[in-house]
Amino acid sequence: MIRRLMHSIREYRVQTIKTPVLVVLEVIMEVLIPLLMAQLIDRGIDAGEMTVVYKYGGALLAFALVSLTFGALAGKYAAEASAGFAANLRRDIFKNVQSFSFANIDKFSSSSIITRLTTDITNVQNAFQMVIRMAVRSPFMLVFALVAAFSIDHKLSMIFLALLPIMGVGLFLVIKFAFPVFMRVFKKYDKMNQRVQENLHGIRVVKSFVREKYESERFEEISKDIHDDFVKAERTVAFNMPLIQFCVFASMLLLSWFGARAIVASGNNAALGLSTGELMSLITYTMQILMSLMMLSMVMVMLTISKASAERIVEVLDEESDLKNGDDPIMEVPDGSIEFKNVCFSYSKDAAKLCLDNINLKINSGETIGIIGVTGSAKSTLIQLIPRLYDATCGSVMVGGIDVKEYDLQSLRDQVAVVLQKNILFSGTIRDNLRWGDRDATDEQLEHVCKLAQADKFINAYPEGYDTWIEQGGSNVSGGQKQRLCIARALLKHPKILILDDSTSAVDTATDSRIREALRSEMPNTTKLIIAQRIASVQDADRIIIMDDGHISNFGTHEELLKSSSIYREVFESQQKGGLGA
Repeated sequence: MIRRLMHSIREYRVQTIKTPVLVVLEVIMEVLIPLLMAQLIDRGIDAGEMTVVYKYGGALLAFALVSLTFGALAGKYAAEASAGFAANLRRDIFKNVQSFSFANIDKFSSSSIITRLTTDITNVQNAFQMVIRMAVRSPFMLVFALVAAFSIDHKLSMIFLALLPIMGVGLFLVIKFAFPVFMRVFKKYDKMNQRVQENLHGIRVVKSFVREKYESERFEEISKDIHDDFVKAERTVAFNMPLIQFCVFASMLLLSWFGARAIVASGNNAALGLSTGELMSLITYTMQILMSLMMLSMVMVMLTISKASAERIVEVLDEESDLKNGDDPIMEVPDGSIEFKNVCFSYSKDAAKLCLDNINLKINSGETIGIIGVTGSAKSTLIQLIPRLYDATCGSVMVGGIDVKEYDLQSLRDQVAVVLQKNILFSGTIRDNLRWGDRDATDEQLEHVCKLAQADKFINAYPEGYDTWIEQGGSNVSGGQKQRLCIARALLKHPKILILDDSTSAVDTATDSRIREALRSEMPNTTKLIIAQRIASVQDADRIIIMDDGHISNFGTHEELLKSSSIYREVFESQQKGGLGA
C-alpha cells in the first residue's frame, strides 16, 4: 500500500528527501545546545568567568539560529512535498476513475469516490507531512538525547528507560482500539455524502413534496452516528495525553530529587559526580526525550487515522476497468451494422439474474430502428452494450461485422453517439457543451446541428446566443431544451451509429417529428436506434424491436407488428385513444 502511494510523489521527490535531512540537522543542533548550556553554567556563571560566558553564550546563539534555519527550511520543503503529493494523488485517482466502466463506478458509488478524493486524501496528506518531519524528528531526537543524557550520567538516565515501556503500552492500546472506529467513521462519511448528494440533486422534489424536515432528520441521524463514533475515537486517543504528561512530570520529579542529592554529594563538582549545569542539561534532555515520545505518539495516532484513508485510496487506485483494449485493437469502424449473437447480460454477473437473455439481432448499416417496451424491459441495457459501456456477460456484440471487444475503445465510441436517458449538461457556455461532440467544430457546424436538433430557435432567443452560460447539470434550461442540446452535441460527432435513449420524451410531438425528419434526410448512412415510449416516435422506422422482460418479443415494421404483436397493438391503440399518436 505504501509503495503504491509513493508513486504519487514523483516531481516532489527532492523536497521529500531534503525535509528529513534538514530535520536531522535541526535535531543535532538542538541536542548540542544543552551540552553548551552546561558548560556555560559550570565554567562561566558558577566560576564567574565572563569571557567564558560570552564564548558559550555566542555559541548558543549561533546554534539556535542554525537550528531555526534548518527547521524553517524543513517546514517549507515538507509543505511543498505534502501539497504536491496530495495534488498528484488526487490527479491519479481522478484519472483512474475516468477509465472506469459503469460497473466499476457502480461498485464504489459516486459519493464514496468524492469522499476519497477529499477527506481521505487530506488525511493522507497530513500523515505524509508528519512522516517526513515529525516521524523523523521524534526517533532521532529520542536516540540522540538519550545518548547525550547517558554521556552525562548513566544512572540518572535509567529513569527515562524505566518510563518508556509505560508509554509504549499506552500507545499500543490507543492504536488497537481507535483504528476500527476510524475505519467505521469513513464508511459513514460515504453514506452522509450520498444523502447530501441525493438531497441537492433532488432539491426541487424535496421542496415540492415539503419533505425538508424529513431530509433534515435523515441527515441528523447519520451526522449523529459520525459524531458518536468520533467522540468514542477521540476519547480513546485523548487517553494518550495524560499518560505522557504523567511520564514527563514523574521523570522530572525523580530527576530533580536524585540529581539534587548527587550535586550535594559531589559538592557541585562534575569530576566527582554531577554539577548544576549537567543537571540542567539532563532536565532539558528529559523534555526533549518525552516531547519526542509525545510527537511520536501523535504521529502514530495520525497514521492510525490515515491508514483507513490510505486503504480506501489505494482501493480506487488499484481498481482496474472491466473494459480494456486488446493487444492489437482495431482503430477503424467499417460501417454502422450491428449484430447481437446469443447475448446475455447481468449487472451482478449472476447467471440467475439476467437482464438480457439470448438476444439475437441483426441491424443493417443505415437503418432506423425503433425500440419500445414497458419500463424495466431492458431497452437501455441493450443499447449500452453497443459502445461497450458494459460488456456482455455471454455471447458477442458485433459492430461493422467485428466484435466490439476487438476495437480500440476510443475509436469505437467516437463512432457511436449516445444520447442517454439522463441528459447531462456541464457548467459552461452552450458553445462549450456542444463542442464535447467535436472540440474543433466551427460556428457554422454548431448552428447546423442545432437546426437539425430543433435547438437553434431557443438558443438565438437568448441575448448571449451560443455564449449563454449553462449552470451545472443544465439547471437553467428546460428538460426539452436540454434534450435538444444533447442531441445536437451527439450529431457533431458524425457517428456511424446514433442512439437516442428516450431523448425526445420532453419535447412535443411536432418537434419530435421534425427532429426525426431531419435525422432521416441529413444522416441517411447513419444507423439510428430510437428508444421511445410513444409509438408515434418510432412507427416510421424501418423496423421496430419490442422488448419484453429482457427478451426480444417481436421485430418488424409498424404494419407487421400491428398484425403479429399483441403488446405493440395494445400500446398503439391505447395511445391513439389517449391522443398520443398525433
